[in-house]
Amino acid sequence: MLIGVPKECKNNEYRVGLMPQQVAILSKKHTVCVQKDAGIGSGFTNEDYSKAGAKILDQMSEIYATADLIVKVKEPLPEEYPLIRPEQIVFTYFHFASSLALTKAMQQRGACCMAYETIEDDNGQLPLLTPMSAVAGRLAGQQAAKYLEMPQGGPGILIGGVDGVAPAKVLVLGGGIVGTQAADVLVGMGADVYIFDINSNRLAELSIYFNGKITTVESTAANLQKHLPHADAVIGAVLVKGAKAPKLITRAMLQHLKPKSVLVDVAVDQGGCFETTKPTTHQSPTYEVDGILHYAVANMPGAVPQTSTKALTNATFDYVVQLAETPLAKLPPLFLKGINIYKGEITNREVASAFDLAYTPLENLLI
Repeated sequence: MLIGVPKECKNNEYRVGLMPQQVAILSKKHTVCVQKDAGIGSGFTNEDYSKAGAKILDQMSEIYATADLIVKVKEPLPEEYPLIRPEQIVFTYFHFASSLALTKAMQQRGACCMAYETIEDDNGQLPLLTPMSAVAGRLAGQQAAKYLEMPQGGPGILIGGVDGVAPAKVLVLGGGIVGTQAADVLVGMGADVYIFDINSNRLAELSIYFNGKITTVESTAANLQKHLPHADAVIGAVLVKGAKAPKLITRAMLQHLKPKSVLVDVAVDQGGCFETTKPTTHQSPTYEVDGILHYAVANMPGAVPQTSTKALTNATFDYVVQLAETPLAKLPPLFLKGINIYKGEITNREVASAFDLAYTPLENLLI
């Protein structure tokens, strides 16, 4: 199989779909083409890839024109849409539920859209989303601290406080991987952390994990309303597999927050869990709504590519090997859950539901 690795074109996205050592393994059986400078931001030179056996191509269009399997990191952008070919396999994060335009474009291209974020393991977990959720969660804690500073548009609060001055109060909405990692960083910085979740068993686990250093709260509208007026920052860390994130904070609720409070929405890739969320970039990461500072960068882990690329590709590589060597119809069922769109049909129920579009079971198409 001919495998292609394009250079990411999303704003300040420095990750890459495969590392040179992985290309070296694939090159023993397959042809691997890597776009020029695709790995520079992650610390890998064109020479590194060439020595690993890759063919270096100058243009993104050349990668898409030749490859049977595209391995990348972020969803295709409009400039990539016309390059994608029917029957081509595109293996990446898609987060379709947040973009009708992307969904329709991929339907029109007729490709096999294999999304990292909906592949499951035997325990029902999301093994290819987990590493980037961990990175994004830790970054969310850092960003909350950063944007509480006045030069960054915040109110001028030191997240951990000092002797005689209370630390910032931070609400973390969601006790999954993102929320746990965010809380871990925040606790380390001395913040007063409250984790909200609908699962009482998970809250009990978190209390034990953090050894009483956080406060757990049942996630209800009433409890959120109770705590919002006292919060300095709120981190949105809610995930519904493949679907749009629920809107936990409405615009009307912003009036209950302190002026210049900070909202960090890690769920932005799935549409965001704040009603006022709109995707931002590392170049222009924040905006204000009703006096509340919002941070909603849609590719947070792209800011730390030397960490993120290693963590991501360590998780994805075995799946890349399977895709390269196994017909789609013979892939394990939990792997096949990654196929969100195939031959122009939406094969993920949550994506179809997000836009009230037709859903087609994958087994009807894999013949």
